[in-house]
Amino acid sequence: MISRLSRVPASARWTIAALIVVVALIAAIWPRGSASTDDGLGSGNPAASAGPIPGATASVSADDLSAARTRAALAPCPTGTAPAPATSVLKGVAAPCLGGPGTVDLGAATAGKPLLINFWAPWCLPCRKELPSVADFARIAGDRVQVLAVQAKEGSENPVLALGLLSEIDVHLPSVVDTESRIAAALGAPRAYPVSILVRADGTVAKVLPTVYADTQAVTDSVNQYLGTSL
Repeated sequence: MISRLSRVPASARWTIAALIVVVALIAAIWPRGSASTDDGLGSGNPAASAGPIPGATASVSADDLSAARTRAALAPCPTGTAPAPATSVLKGVAAPCLGGPGTVDLGAATAGKPLLINFWAPWCLPCRKELPSVADFARIAGDRVQVLAVQAKEGSENPVLALGLLSEIDVHLPSVVDTESRIAAALGAPRAYPVSILVRADGTVAKVLPTVYADTQAVTDSVNQYLGTSL
């Protein structure tokens, strides 16, 4: 072995030695634990399970919630007296109202008119940009198309955070909280935010749109296209 190495040029021997040192250093500092954490979806993305949203699990007093609701001044949650049609995917689905006390029977409350549902979360920056356009569309549509904002399950533990965001961006859409993901499951909504879902007057889903509306006209165009309206 020594005789073989002696026949290697000196410069090559120095290169080999340097490589051995580098490999040893890398081995010394390489982390011994797992490099990623499974997020439950098989992605192995460490950021996806980095911990709870700051403040999401904070204790919220009745007074704090009441004050946040007053500041947000959301439009009342929809109500309905007629039963949901048999075709409605939201039949039997209920959710708490975000802007005030009470629970909304979504099948009955949204029956009979075309509906735009917009899922969002308080930590979602694209949602922050999109919600004003959705709110502006609701103003233009009036009573021809219902618009309902849905605070997704992620981050729903603290409604004050959600109300604070809506106050900050001056959006007052009627809003419910999908605390158990029942609305998302009924509509086939992906876990991506924002996502808008267009529902026909008979309660059937016309289109699922996991996209970000650039402006009010983009909202109007998609509603006209998939719900057959002329706004």
